[in-house]
Amino acid sequence: MRSLNGNRPRSVARQVFVLQVAVVVLLAAGAVLALVLQSRHDIDREARNRSVAVAETFARSLGLQEALRSPDPSAILQPLAEATRKATGVDFIVVMDTEGIRYTHPLPDRIGKRFVGTIAPSLAGRVYTESVDGPLGNEIQAVVPVFSDDGRVVALVAAGLTVKSVTGVVDRQLPVILGVSAAGLALATGGSALISRRLRRQTHGLGPLEMTRMYEHHDAVLHSVREGVLITDGTGRLLLANDEAKRLLRLAPDAEGTLIRDLPGLDRQVADLLQSGREATDEVHEAGDRLLVISQRPTRAGGGPEGAAVTIRDSTEMRLLSARADAAHRRLRLLYDAGTGVGTTLDLERTAQELADVAVPRLADFATVDLAEPVLHGDEPTPDAELRRTGVSGIRDDSPLYPQGRLIDFLPSTPQARGINSGRAEVVSALSDAPGWYAQDPRRAQAIIDFGIHSLITAPLTARGVTLGVANFWRSQKPEPFNDDDLSLAEELVARAGITIDNARRYTREHALAVTLQHSLLPRALPEQSAVDVAHYYLPAHSGVGGDWFDVIPLPGSRVALVVGDVVGHGLRAAATMGQLRTAVLNFSSLDLPPDELLARLDDLVQYIDQSGEGGVSDGGLIGATCLYAVYDAVTQRCTMARAGHVPPFVVRPDGSTEMPDLPPGAPLGLGGFPFEAAELDLSEGSQLVLYTDGLIEHPGRDIDEGLELLRASLAHPGRGPHETCRAVLKGLLPVRPRDDVAVLIARTHALSADRIADWEVPFEPSAVGVVRARAVEKLEEWGLSELAFGTELVLSELVTNAIRHGSTPVRVRLLNDGRLLTCEVSDGSSTSPHLRYAASTDEGGRGLFLVAQIGGRWGTRYTPAGKIIWSEQPLPDPVEP
Repeated sequence: MRSLNGNRPRSVARQVFVLQVAVVVLLAAGAVLALVLQSRHDIDREARNRSVAVAETFARSLGLQEALRSPDPSAILQPLAEATRKATGVDFIVVMDTEGIRYTHPLPDRIGKRFVGTIAPSLAGRVYTESVDGPLGNEIQAVVPVFSDDGRVVALVAAGLTVKSVTGVVDRQLPVILGVSAAGLALATGGSALISRRLRRQTHGLGPLEMTRMYEHHDAVLHSVREGVLITDGTGRLLLANDEAKRLLRLAPDAEGTLIRDLPGLDRQVADLLQSGREATDEVHEAGDRLLVISQRPTRAGGGPEGAAVTIRDSTEMRLLSARADAAHRRLRLLYDAGTGVGTTLDLERTAQELADVAVPRLADFATVDLAEPVLHGDEPTPDAELRRTGVSGIRDDSPLYPQGRLIDFLPSTPQARGINSGRAEVVSALSDAPGWYAQDPRRAQAIIDFGIHSLITAPLTARGVTLGVANFWRSQKPEPFNDDDLSLAEELVARAGITIDNARRYTREHALAVTLQHSLLPRALPEQSAVDVAHYYLPAHSGVGGDWFDVIPLPGSRVALVVGDVVGHGLRAAATMGQLRTAVLNFSSLDLPPDELLARLDDLVQYIDQSGEGGVSDGGLIGATCLYAVYDAVTQRCTMARAGHVPPFVVRPDGSTEMPDLPPGAPLGLGGFPFEAAELDLSEGSQLVLYTDGLIEHPGRDIDEGLELLRASLAHPGRGPHETCRAVLKGLLPVRPRDDVAVLIARTHALSADRIADWEVPFEPSAVGVVRARAVEKLEEWGLSELAFGTELVLSELVTNAIRHGSTPVRVRLLNDGRLLTCEVSDGSSTSPHLRYAASTDEGGRGLFLVAQIGGRWGTRYTPAGKIIWSEQPLPDPVEP
């Protein structure tokens, strides 16, 4: 544990140990110092005493005075003094006269010199000791007088020791002193270490400040934490209980120290757990009106004293919060799933069913969705409209609720009718006590109650201020009725679903309008013609009507134009643009233009529509369209075709072999500046020309090459008619839910036999007119068409006469009998076209073409590279029944 100030922790044991060592060191040092000082004092005193004793002994020795009175005292006293010095252990013995002149000295050269020291006290008859710096160094000396027999001082004797000698004595004693002191220090240190170690275990290495703060924090946390804490011993006695534990268990303030079995008001299960001392983790126990979560751990497991530590949490509020959180989570999850699962398509019935499915079983046991009948058709609902049950879902399939598809007219007393009128959702807590709802259908209502359905939420489906229907949520399994939270959830769920249903309604309306427009613009019935047998198929995309179209246009001279086109996009704009292009192709085909020239004019028209915005494009974007235009001539059995960015056609020969003509692709319509090229191919009778749009071969997960190979495989079967071929193609390639329009046009060719063709070259002279009339009448009689002879004569007379008068050579006449029409064609080398005039009563001419127009059903001019052809058609008379 780190100290609170962030420095290295100093435990109580360590501090006590340091203090004890310091005390022992100080005591030992003091003892050594005291011993040294005492030793020094004792030795100094001993030195003085010895000096005095030696000096006095020598001063009183026999023969001293005789030696002093001798002529040479030094000769007698010096040997005697040195012998005595060595025998007594002093450093010097000096004998001097009263003037202080030495007679003896350890250093012979000092004899005769003055004594260093104080002699006055000794001259006065006293013994005097002192420390002086003498010849031998720092000396401790004693000076004593030598008395004569009459009591006079006749000489002085000094004896002493040097400080070095005294210190040597002390040094010899110091190891003993230090050894004793070290032994005492080691003993004291060891005792301090043992005490510190035990104290460290008890304090866990904490310092005093840390222990104080830890106790303060422990006390603050223990009694302020929102979790009960108990500590028990091995005998089942309560040692500690914080405030929260006393509150949760309703313990008395003085409960500590009481046996757990003696605690009043403690729940039996809780008491049993606390007395057992067993390990427990988050066990839930009821204590009165509270739900407690108890965890218990034995304290002896970690080497501690026998007992247990217990924590108690109050989960009563947590359970409520958890229940609310779970409910909120389920609510958000339901709304999220509704946002992603309701309205996945723009189909009204499917959207209503998705709403019913998402509510079961998370909100209700059964759910029904009723939509106004006009809404299902994309229209605005009317106040008196009946509702149709569109979506039904439930945990069981045998409920007595109205089945799906049933028309329902709710009575004004029902909650559904009230919700539709008010726009507010309503809860019916008990259906058995709802007479208004019961009156709708008493027998069915009773069956619903008997089935177990007891509660209802009805919520109107509204969007943009319009009520589209009503959603009903029924409860049967849960015994409690719907509450306000359920009502709020149902309102939010229905509010979101209402927008998706309204979007689906609007799409349904637009889709219906587009389908209506599309069908009105596509050919309702193909015109009669004898050049080809035709089968066709058109399927709008699942996401909406697009701009695909096809057409079969009869042309004069036993010819027919086959057209397939595709406008980019879907919806009303694409359908409207398609109608414009189809009308333009019809008009351009009436001019009998070649395919490449017709596409060039159609390209100019698309550019104009795009630039003027007539196609509904307001942001300057290109419309984009493709087209394939083919003209088949049953007389020559030749097909001329050109395409503008469209997928290529297929040709199926009578033997079942297929080929894709080498047809230049051309640029899509509207780009401008790109020429279109036509190609010609000969088709034997019975061949099939297959035209289609890209929606047939393109599909997610399948590239265009794979689609073309599938189409080729579907076509490669001999002996099938156009309708059989069309069914085979659709079966092999049509997706279940096409993402683009699909248009297919299959034409099987016919050939006009030679016996139904009459062709003559006319001399360029007026007399040839009569010859032509005669030949024509003869041919008509051969064909059994004598009824048309008179009219044919008039037509040929007028057309041949105009060709000779106003045209140029060569002039030819051709009659074609295709079994449906008789076509009279007069060609010449001039490109000048005649015009129909209305002649006045006084005019001599101008009535010829008027007569031609009146006699024939249609007439017109077709330009060729060699000139022009004026043609007129007459319908053949109905065959006479035998």
